[in-house]
Amino acid sequence: PALAVVGSRGASAGGRDNARHFTRRFCRAGLAVVSGLAAGIDAAAHAAALECDGSTVAVLGTGPDRAYPAAHAGLLEQVAERGAVVSEHAPGTPPRSSHFPGRNRIIAGLSLGTVVVEAALRSGALITARLAAEAGREVFALPGSIHHPLARGCHRLIRDGAQLVESPEEVLADASA
Repeated sequence: PALAVVGSRGASAGGRDNARHFTRRFCRAGLAVVSGLAAGIDAAAHAAALECDGSTVAVLGTGPDRAYPAAHAGLLEQVAERGAVVSEHAPGTPPRSSHFPGRNRIIAGLSLGTVVVEAALRSGALITARLAAEAGREVFALPGSIHHPLARGCHRLIRDGAQLVESPEEVLADASA
């Protein structure tokens, strides 16, 4: 069983801290963490899962041998060694914007629920959340300051029916129900 942890590529330090905190707790509860290997929240979630010897799954919008961003080649290698790498694209396939909605669909489909840590109003994390909801999966969103642009996507999700969560225990209580 797995939970997706997704959010902004340009995440704040607090957002990355939240992603790490939630991920560590999910791993201690025996859940795998699924994300997209992107900069920001995704990378923080994968790294935290690896640090606490948890399971993590990186879903790529490239071939399984191509890290995107390229700076995450080491992280991709660690996930491949200790977790799983998933892609619907052939080895060597470069990143293309048309590949990422499919990646988000797979992230949502592999997970019992999707936790959105930070997201702008137009973001891949919101696409993942929408696809999760359409597939009957739970969507959880962390609230933030009304002045922070990366909280606006989470606030929109909450207005649209996502569960407002302030702790990993709230997600775990729902995921185990």
